[in-house]
Amino acid sequence: MDLRLPALRSLLRRPRRLLAAGAAVVVLAGAGTWTAAVASDDPRAVRRSDQVMAVDGVRLDTSYFTPAGAGRHPAVLLAHGFGGSKDDMRRQAEDLARDGYAVLTWSARGFGGSTGKIGLNDPKGEVADVSRLIDWLARQPQVRLDKPGDPRVGVAGGSYGGAISLLAAGYDHRVDAIAPAITYWNLADALFPNDVFKKLWAGVFVNTGGGCAKFEPALCRMYERVAESGTPDPAARKLLEERSPSAVGDRVKVPTLLVQGQTDSLFPLGQADAAEKAIRANGAPVDVDWIAGGHDGGDMETSRVETRVRAWFDRYLKGDKGTGTGPAFRITRTGGVDSTDGTARLRGASAAAYPGLRDHPRTIALTGGTQRVANPAGASPPGVSALPGLGGSGGLAQLSALGIGVSLDFPGQYARFDSAPLTRDLRITGTPTATVHITSTRDDAVLFGKVYDVGPDGTRQVLPARLVAPFRVTGAKTGKDVTVTLPAIDHEVQKGHRLRLVLASTDLGYASPAAPATYTVSLKGGLSVPTAPSVTAAAAPLPAWVWWLPVAGAVAALALLLTTRRRTAAPAPDPALAEVPLVIKDLSKRYAGSTDRYAVRDLSFRVEKGQVLGLLGPNGAGKTTTLRMLMGLIRPDAGEIRVFGHTIRPGASVLSRVGAFVEGAGFLPHLSGRENLELYWRATGRPPEDAHLDEALEIAGLGDALARAVRTYSQGMRQRLAIAQAMLGLPDLLILDEPTNGLDPPQIREMREVMIRYAAGGRTVIVSSHLLAEVEQSCTHLVVMDRGRLVQAGPVREIVGSGDTLLVGTAVPVQEPVVEKVGALDGVASAVRTDDGLLIRLEPGGTAERLVVELVRLEVPVASVGPHRRLEDAFLTLIGGSA
Repeated sequence: MDLRLPALRSLLRRPRRLLAAGAAVVVLAGAGTWTAAVASDDPRAVRRSDQVMAVDGVRLDTSYFTPAGAGRHPAVLLAHGFGGSKDDMRRQAEDLARDGYAVLTWSARGFGGSTGKIGLNDPKGEVADVSRLIDWLARQPQVRLDKPGDPRVGVAGGSYGGAISLLAAGYDHRVDAIAPAITYWNLADALFPNDVFKKLWAGVFVNTGGGCAKFEPALCRMYERVAESGTPDPAARKLLEERSPSAVGDRVKVPTLLVQGQTDSLFPLGQADAAEKAIRANGAPVDVDWIAGGHDGGDMETSRVETRVRAWFDRYLKGDKGTGTGPAFRITRTGGVDSTDGTARLRGASAAAYPGLRDHPRTIALTGGTQRVANPAGASPPGVSALPGLGGSGGLAQLSALGIGVSLDFPGQYARFDSAPLTRDLRITGTPTATVHITSTRDDAVLFGKVYDVGPDGTRQVLPARLVAPFRVTGAKTGKDVTVTLPAIDHEVQKGHRLRLVLASTDLGYASPAAPATYTVSLKGGLSVPTAPSVTAAAAPLPAWVWWLPVAGAVAALALLLTTRRRTAAPAPDPALAEVPLVIKDLSKRYAGSTDRYAVRDLSFRVEKGQVLGLLGPNGAGKTTTLRMLMGLIRPDAGEIRVFGHTIRPGASVLSRVGAFVEGAGFLPHLSGRENLELYWRATGRPPEDAHLDEALEIAGLGDALARAVRTYSQGMRQRLAIAQAMLGLPDLLILDEPTNGLDPPQIREMREVMIRYAAGGRTVIVSSHLLAEVEQSCTHLVVMDRGRLVQAGPVREIVGSGDTLLVGTAVPVQEPVVEKVGALDGVASAVRTDDGLLIRLEPGGTAERLVVELVRLEVPVASVGPHRRLEDAFLTLIGGSA
């Protein structure tokens, strides 16, 4: 939510042309904004200026962050992910600027405030834009130069932005270091793995981009062609490969930190593996970091990753050779569940060299004879592994961090081969492989390979990271031996468990042949699994104080005898608050790595049943942090949150009474609205009867549209479907973050009615929105925050009505003599006749109640009395200049 009202600098009447590398960059407009007070004794202050640049016929919306002090600094370009904008990178940009970098962020073509068509990092479009931005940086007085026109510059970003950092290094020799994250090396391999169309992720791409028409025409035609046929063709592969870093892999010769996600069915670990091999072959330093999250959810380890990126740039941009950049290979492993808060325990393991994906393989014998597998007509029903667009939200993200997820194989549609129970623990790190023989009743066969970890009783099976490996077999009628390379994983299989190789004929995320067929599958050997023994958790050296441990133990034991034992359990529920939806008391949360900078500080307020509460505040007020703590996603540093009397902690059982729509929902475009909601609810693992699907849909008011494919929905319908998803189970407390984003006025009115209807049943809604006029109409109560603190809380009418001017509506026009009498009343400063009645300004001490009594005495035909200021006026008065 952005409630800033920046003072725009004057538009440049004669835009200055910056000619470099034969291309023009024109600064069209600037809006300079200080993000911190600039003072000579404050080296941590940051300057920010916004400009719209004309680059090769496209307008790019940019923000430029620099340290407050004088001198030249290395530069960093921060690129956003697909569907995002420059604003997503603001916090990281400010942090880097505080650490001595000049940072430029921008919205890529077709996103945010930038114009142009989405080209999926087209070398002639988005990649050329980066070179023009580097030209611009070379002309800035704050940027260190290696030589004229050549700034010292690094590029970082995630997903879409990660690919542009790799491409920039391949196309522009001036790039000095890069740090791409969870991204692709070859986009054709990512979306057409082994010539199988990854239809769900491709659909998510197109829908997130705003629809096919928002893309370059060639890309739109390609997508429609492949989506219709279900089979990628050579032209489609060529088009995506031209936009991939692999196309210029032999030219990426700069220090590269590759961060890749383990829970990622979009860009799996194999993409980073291919990048590492190519860049290292060029002679450049490369480190690889496998994080616990990815596009399918899990823990993105944001703080740790950003710290490592900063160290990478300190070494290779600032030239600080003493800066440690971490191990050549690091991986985050899960170690069960923290019993105090329900979160996954994470620990790091590392190796002095990247082991690749086939290090020290071990063969596991499998049993299972020749089996027949049916590919049903229309490839329906499909098996389920990953759930694109759902994995990153709520409980599914927690499951991702634990390597657990929803998986479903239909009887008769898969072959399975099992190992004997393992006699010792087995750590798999890399890509397992197996050779199988496939025969089909048709020329082509498409199968999906996956390896399950099966528990001792045979009933519980886990699909690590929810990953599958699709593969197409051509000429399968005569039979073929195929070596299946399964997804790269890091997973420990415990003693007594079995490994299960499954070859399925369908998968929800991919396109399978629509024609029915029968596949005959048999094994040609065992399952080869990589073990990477060099990857170990480092043992910390024993500090000197360990030798005092016996003494410390004796002192601790004595202390336990003399003092009350500290309670480690969660606080008991408060019976007095059992019917109160939310109580926040003295809540505080510091910024990561800071001891005195607070995102939220000493926040207290209470929400009752039936209220629609608006949470308001300018950017940086702490609203999002408060909501994340309320949903149990992060822990407060002090204070407490109680929902219906229960203290909120990650994984708290009372969170089942909370529904949330925070970052938008991702739906499967080919499924109907109802099917999307049913699939989501099944993924939560709760009984179908607990969903209250019909009640949620009635409140959302989607009508007959529920039976239509989501790809046919308008933005307003998608928003209402997302609200319905948050309302599944009819949670007693519903949290909505910017529910009216992208809606037109009629759709906004409909969303308002949805919220009011939901609260009317005795439930409670908390809504964060930047549309103040809409909040004023839909909310009963407000909480206004600024700089992490509570500014004011109370009913909307009290906050809005705290001004000194009232509008008195009258049934008939008031004559001037009467107006004069009203103006002479005690407590009235002035009275002015308007078309609707009287505009009356009260003196200090004057009240609306006393005014109404006097108006009746004067026989003024009063029809209504209300404040003459809007919520926007009250809001700006409360927060002053911080907006």
